Amino acid sequence: MTAVQADPVASTPYGALRGRYEHGVAVFRGIPYAAPPFGPRRFRPPVPLEPWDGVREAGSFGPTPPKPPYSDAFAHYLSDPVVPGDDCLNLNVWTPQPDPGARLPVLVWLHGGALTRGSSAVPVYDGHAFARDGVVCVSINYRLGVEGYGLFPDTPPNPGLRDQIAALTWVYEAIEAFGGDPGRITLFGQSAGAISIGALIAAPQTQGLVRRAILQSGPPEASDRAKVRRMVRRMASRLKIPATAEAFAAVDRDLLLRTQAEVGRLSSPVVGGPAFGLVIDGDVVPRDPLQALTDGAAPGVELLMGWTRDEYRLWLVPGGLLDRVDRLGAVALAGAMARCHCGSEVPRGYRALHPGASTAETVGQLVTDHLLRIPLHHLADARTEPSYVYEFAWPSNLPALGACHALELGFVFDTGEAPESRKLAGEGAPQELADAMHAAWVRFATDGDPGWERWDASHPVRIFGDRAPDAENGLAYTAYGPRDRELALWATAAVPPSEELTPASRSALRRLRRH
Repeated sequence: MTAVQADPVASTPYGALRGRYEHGVAVFRGIPYAAPPFGPRRFRPPVPLEPWDGVREAGSFGPTPPKPPYSDAFAHYLSDPVVPGDDCLNLNVWTPQPDPGARLPVLVWLHGGALTRGSSAVPVYDGHAFARDGVVCVSINYRLGVEGYGLFPDTPPNPGLRDQIAALTWVYEAIEAFGGDPGRITLFGQSAGAISIGALIAAPQTQGLVRRAILQSGPPEASDRAKVRRMVRRMASRLKIPATAEAFAAVDRDLLLRTQAEVGRLSSPVVGGPAFGLVIDGDVVPRDPLQALTDGAAPGVELLMGWTRDEYRLWLVPGGLLDRVDRLGAVALAGAMARCHCGSEVPRGYRALHPGASTAETVGQLVTDHLLRIPLHHLADARTEPSYVYEFAWPSNLPALGACHALELGFVFDTGEAPESRKLAGEGAPQELADAMHAAWVRFATDGDPGWERWDASHPVRIFGDRAPDAENGLAYTAYGPRDRELALWATAAVPPSEELTPASRSALRRLRRH
């Protein structure tokens, strides 16, 4: 007979935890890092965790933060499980060696979802492969939507970001118990998670906690306070209550989520509109994160950042908006110019560079460059610390998605066999691509070198997945300045500020939103 392996136990500064061994990896789930944010703590900054006696079970995912479900159109492609309960400020740890002396590199994952959806329980984010390859992987939950990012006069802004800071502090203080090295913590996140990381590494409260950061399809940014305030006021109007945290805290949670979903229904990265986002607050976000980082904030933090080739297709394909943008033609282009605050010479330049592109493709790439590629190029140019840039280019096996937003996640986590990964990738996604991307993320977390040249004046970009595999690089190769021609158009264009948009541009943007 063979002995049954005992469940792993980790002794943290807050109490002992009992996890599970799964396929040779120790897994601890549902670990609280702050008190439940409900009752008198609702809409308030996180409250420190009370230590516990005895051994706490950590075998199952903890509650997920309150969130509305995805629409049917998006749920066809994206999974978002719900775990009920109030103790939603929790995290999970996968480790190959729960030994305080192991001193392994650490990856801390922040999920995306427009700051309104998502959680650490999404199966695509399973950290087993990272632990298998010698890295301690942590994934966290944080408050979402109006409870995490509503802007009120009677409570501090950005409670969801404050949750992330509390979680990162917990990791720094406790990760040694799981075999991690607190001096080698790498934050990584996608979309809203990457935007959060930009603010986190620039925040005064996190200095010294993070060694490296990976920003996937999300730039450092701060939202317009007026845009966030409009979301809150529109919700208050529908609920017939004052736009205060005290009034919102008295509303039934399900009613609040339904109202949030209704108010945010027409918002999207392509057409804009009111939405939740991080705001400058004079405290955890003392200034615009992109400006802070280009000015030298987060000294010593190395960066890996990039995008997918067709980000916009996840924003436009569900619900048929891709076809409607094509039908709108010139109206859609005018709306994109209004959204991006650019003159007509920019889309004309894109059309000249890509004469076969449809209107939807031109609009999508314009918005993607405005939102993602320009700020990330600017950040890489400005930093003196090593920076590395990638582009994910493998097109999904599902119709029309291309290399869309979030498609790279199953490759980064090496979870392509999960049904939830196949919802975006389809059947038969190449394992060689997962091997290449996952290994690059492991190398970067381990020693800061993902395996290609650091950013310099030649603009080296690692391209994952748009050519047949070769013996040396598999499905990855380095290109130089692959987006430079498009981005150069913006440098010479007249870019009017939003308040100077013409009436016709404003009308076009409104029409695009309605459609």
